[in-house]
Amino acid sequence: MDARSTQGPIHRLAFDVDWRPGHVACYLVDGPEPVLVDAALPEHEAAFRQALAEHDYTPADIDHLLITHPHVDHVGLTPTLLQAGDPTVYAPAGVRERFNRGVAGLRERVEANCREAGFPDEQRSTAVEMAVESLERDSTLLAPEAVDVWLDAGEEANVGGLETTPVHVPGHQADHLCYPVDIDGEDALLAGDMGIKPFRPVVMHDGLDDGYREAFPAFYTALDRLDDIDVERVYPGHGPVHGDLAGAVAHARASLDSRLSQVADLVADGHATAPAVAMSLAGDREIEYLIPEAMSALAHLEAAGEIDSTLNDGVRYYDA
Repeated sequence: MDARSTQGPIHRLAFDVDWRPGHVACYLVDGPEPVLVDAALPEHEAAFRQALAEHDYTPADIDHLLITHPHVDHVGLTPTLLQAGDPTVYAPAGVRERFNRGVAGLRERVEANCREAGFPDEQRSTAVEMAVESLERDSTLLAPEAVDVWLDAGEEANVGGLETTPVHVPGHQADHLCYPVDIDGEDALLAGDMGIKPFRPVVMHDGLDDGYREAFPAFYTALDRLDDIDVERVYPGHGPVHGDLAGAVAHARASLDSRLSQVADLVADGHATAPAVAMSLAGDREIEYLIPEAMSALAHLEAAGEIDSTLNDGVRYYDA
């Protein structure tokens, strides 16, 4: 691949965020048909333009935009690229169905799930509105009609000269794809929010939609699939570029195991509802992203027969 840059064919463009580990990264793959992997946050536009300029690029020069998953910090600048030029946009096929389901059904499902979980009215209302706003925002930034190629896991694709067979890695996000590629003779993984060092991404899957019940098994399945990939270099959306995919996967698996053990212990200690478990897990941290992880862990432990639950006045209570 002929690159215009003398610094190598792939460039990490990192931008500050308010959550761990303090940045989000996208990647510019240099060459005759430049590829951008993920697209940061909308508020990163000025910094993004500056980062591109350091490699003698402008947004109009991007020929291909490859999306790993539809979280706002990975699709935020899609409209900027579409306004500046005419890139071919690639996204996981599952996103199309998710975005086309609309907000009315999502609102009802999240409301029902949070009510059964036992969240008080104010917290339940906040969770519902966050889910709806997230869908509306993300489906506007990555508008389905703007996607040119919907990518299916296991089906070969060519993205600006990059040959890849996408790998479905749910758990953090239900439709997440990773892309094994060969970049100038190096086997690499364009990993999005998987294969991160030194931490595990939160179990969000589809948030508080009905898929929360399958989120932990989905995440374990994703890790099994990553274990089958042999690459020299991992390019994640957070954390450093590294060469230890197996180590990152092992760390994430151990972290999932630890979380399930922690939740089981909390139930045994009398934390009988999802809000009680989530609050204990959060401690002094923000609770919002631990709510789906707590609910998913409880559902998985019950399905595995490690805890029991009963419905009392429409609220689910857990015991050991």
